[in-house]
Amino acid sequence: TGSSDPYCIVKIDDEAIIRTATVWKTLSPFWGEEYEVYLQPSFHSISIYVMDEDALSRDDVIGKVCITRDMLAQHPKGYSGWMSLREVDPDEEVQGEIHLRVEVLGSPGGRQRLRCAVLEARDLARKDRNGASDPFVRLRYNGKVQESTVVKKSCYPRWNETFEFELAEPAREQLCVEVWDWDLVGRNDFLGKVSTHSPITTVGGLPHCPPNPSCLPSRRRGSLGSLQLQVRLRDETVLPSHCYQPLVQLLCQEVKSGRQDGQVHFITLLDETTTAECRQEVAISLVKLFLGQGLVKEYLDLLFELELAKPCEPNTLFRSNSLASKSMESFLKVTGMPYLHAVLGPTITRVFEEKKHVELDPGKVETKDVGCSALHRVQTEGEVIEQGRQHLQSYLDELLDTIAKSVPACPPIIRAAFRQLFQRVAERFPQHQHARFVAVTSFLCLRFFSPAIMTPKLFHLRETHADARTSRTLLLLAK
Repeated sequence: TGSSDPYCIVKIDDEAIIRTATVWKTLSPFWGEEYEVYLQPSFHSISIYVMDEDALSRDDVIGKVCITRDMLAQHPKGYSGWMSLREVDPDEEVQGEIHLRVEVLGSPGGRQRLRCAVLEARDLARKDRNGASDPFVRLRYNGKVQESTVVKKSCYPRWNETFEFELAEPAREQLCVEVWDWDLVGRNDFLGKVSTHSPITTVGGLPHCPPNPSCLPSRRRGSLGSLQLQVRLRDETVLPSHCYQPLVQLLCQEVKSGRQDGQVHFITLLDETTTAECRQEVAISLVKLFLGQGLVKEYLDLLFELELAKPCEPNTLFRSNSLASKSMESFLKVTGMPYLHAVLGPTITRVFEEKKHVELDPGKVETKDVGCSALHRVQTEGEVIEQGRQHLQSYLDELLDTIAKSVPACPPIIRAAFRQLFQRVAERFPQHQHARFVAVTSFLCLRFFSPAIMTPKLFHLRETHADARTSRTLLLLAK
């Protein structure tokens, strides 16, 4: 079709830990997915593979980028930008370890033999669609080749087989032990190899591809595209809980006391001293802290008071990325996800399943969309737009009706927080009765419902991203 169905796999060293959703039929995919991973201090690199999903055969590798720990250490605030994809040589993309016992039999000067016991392997690459491999071992020495049996569906195979060869003279010949994935149809897949000159008893590692240019194949076929990333490495030290009690007590005491004129609030200092990049993390940490202390309503109320005490316009309340806005947004996500799914789920599912063409902008109506209707006559551009408007109206009516009837399903703690917000804004702007509704919808619609409608995958409403047509419908519905 001239396009791909791309998704990404993220590996820490050789362990695959993340698979993004597939974006269908595009060469310019957008994922917008964010992950937080806890790493061992000794990790070496992060590799991101861009794959092309194929329903009929094995998925194709488009390319990869590799970021080492040293590279991240050079960017304390994180790396953000585009990285060019590089080719992947499947014979270099190996992982795992193999346990061998190698020894020489016979006395010096007499007839000697090299014996290699192939015991087991672990953490081999998964080459088959069932999530495993069918590994076997091929040994090469002194011009001879021997093979082990195949262990089906295992990345941790045990062979416990022994192989013998005539010892080469002089004993400079390498013993090469290769591990392959057996395939009934097509060629076998290479899993890795180790080579040794001397007879030793060892656990030998299958080498993985180090993130440097020498690992890449010399053959190039032009640009493979680029991947835009934001990556940040942060060392965290977590102390025993009692070490944080003075801070917890200070925060709780301030929240219980409420806003007092002339007093410098610790919460205000947090708002003023945190950067926009980390304010979201601060907000969600404080929300979870006060939820655990049973003081989240008091915390949000204090933030509302402090925010409304500043010079502000009634029509643009809580539109900034202040600590109050971020905290309320985090509060809704932490406490309201089941409610969000109950309200939006049926309509989002309907949009995904029906795949109706919805477009209101004449400049975006494509020629192919102006075609034959059910009556076998050519539809005009105006008729296509009117049909899309009717579809959008249907989705919107269903959604607004569900929202209006969802009050009993809304968690009481969320309703209490909105009630406080409603009251505080009414006190601050008594001459602007609409301001209290603007404040509520600033959070409920702009920061909760609308983002989830536009990107349901990021709110766990769908397992995959929307295609282009469905994405356009969701965008118009959110607006």
